Amino acid sequence: MDRFKKEAAIFAGALLCCFLWGSAFPCIKIGYKLWNIDDGDTWRIIRFAGVRFVLAGLLVIVFASISRRKLLLPKRAELPKIMWLSAFQTIGQYVLFYLGLAHSGGVSSAVVDSLTTFFAIMIAALFMHMEKLTARKILGCLLGFAGVVVINLSPQGFSFSPLGDGLVALSALCYGVSSNLIKRYSLSHDTVIFSGYQFIFGGIVMTLLGHIGLMGSGQSVAVSAQSIPKAVAMLVYLALVSSVAYTLWGLLLKGSDVSKISIFGFMTPVMGVVLSAVMLGEAQLLGIKHLIALVLIAAGITAVNLKPQQL
Repeated sequence: MDRFKKEAAIFAGALLCCFLWGSAFPCIKIGYKLWNIDDGDTWRIIRFAGVRFVLAGLLVIVFASISRRKLLLPKRAELPKIMWLSAFQTIGQYVLFYLGLAHSGGVSSAVVDSLTTFFAIMIAALFMHMEKLTARKILGCLLGFAGVVVINLSPQGFSFSPLGDGLVALSALCYGVSSNLIKRYSLSHDTVIFSGYQFIFGGIVMTLLGHIGLMGSGQSVAVSAQSIPKAVAMLVYLALVSSVAYTLWGLLLKGSDVSKISIFGFMTPVMGVVLSAVMLGEAQLLGIKHLIALVLIAAGITAVNLKPQQL
């Protein structure tokens, strides 16, 4: 019974994380519109992301400090690890993700981003040596990549946008590295502290980078007074998405194998596809290739997740 409760808690926690991450696909695009950010406004996009993650990190540390009744501060020896983690989890992953999302539809981005699951498993086995790379895991990864290829097929042939799908795929690779770093660091460090401060560090770097770029371009931001409440509310929601989802995901990784938790990441593109179709009016973009792609990715996850005697 205790084992059942533990598995149910893991599933519920992972489901919440994937719902929050899935909602980020359409909400980021809505946020662009509210803040008057065009697809080509590179520096505004980076600054928007930076402010979001500074807020996310502050929320993590403030709430955790209140619950523990003391101010949570990292040790000096932990700072290099926090910055290294932030280089992948926040700076690398989200600079690429935001820029990629600006040049592709929410539906396609949601499916391409499912590569995070397979990158995390491959890195854990081949580079971190925390798990064994079995035939089932290889099969799962191949099926997942097949799903991503299908989603980019068009009547004219194979279609792959470097500025859209390509950047989102590289973002997924950064996540694969960061999820394994979280697992490794969680064995001897406070997951909440690492999550909060890596967001703050990465957010500051991205905010400064975006601001310096805007100063050099001479662009200015113009947001109507009517849009400000909604724009701020969306920014706060996106900050909550990061603070809640990544902190919880880190805690799940701490107590389980990377493959066991990462495999639940399949729910993120499913959530992203549905929420994008509803919130962005992209329902007309959904077609048979999206269904085939999701089935292939689901098959890959099944191959990874099932034990040999269950096959």
